[in-house]
Amino acid sequence: MTAIVDYGVGNLFSLRSSLEFIGARVTVTDDHAVLHAASRIILPGVGAFGDAARRLRESGLDSRLKDEAARGKPLLGICLGMQLLFERSFEYGQHAGLGLIPGSVRSIRPRIAPEMKLPHIGWNALSFPRTSPLFKSTAAGEHVYFVHSYAAMECDEHVIAVTEYEAELTAAVARGNVYGTQFHPEKSGDTGMKILRAFCGI
Repeated sequence: MTAIVDYGVGNLFSLRSSLEFIGARVTVTDDHAVLHAASRIILPGVGAFGDAARRLRESGLDSRLKDEAARGKPLLGICLGMQLLFERSFEYGQHAGLGLIPGSVRSIRPRIAPEMKLPHIGWNALSFPRTSPLFKSTAAGEHVYFVHSYAAMECDEHVIAVTEYEAELTAAVARGNVYGTQFHPEKSGDTGMKILRAFCGI
């Protein structure tokens, strides 16, 4: 069973529908016992880092996710969910994350020209600085869908995919059994389905 964490932040319907499309058994839950019993966990998220981190703390889900990751359970963060895996974010102040992957989340703006639009919205190609089971069926150059103004930085040794938006940006990360994608696999067509299927096979 794949559990999608419901903490009031994220488009849960499209993610659940995508997982069901590839034949995965899936539940959407904020129940600690269900998360503990699940085979793998997905942490989605859209919106502001500080608000999302606060919701996780207030519900105790931050501790649950860290405990399950420590047990070796596969955990995938998507978009804001990926950013929450890091130690800190500098989005509208400084906020602590889950600390499951070393690094920080910072604005893309200083790395791109003033005329480049933010948020970065659209389809961009992936390239892979190192291999990962998450991309076992994905070829370099395949496109996925991004919506973000902040990106993970100071995390080079954990980067498993990058993309170009004038500057090179972190597209996916991994540290042991913990994975994150800045892009939305559930909105990325056939390529996204391959990535979700690969995660469900980990």
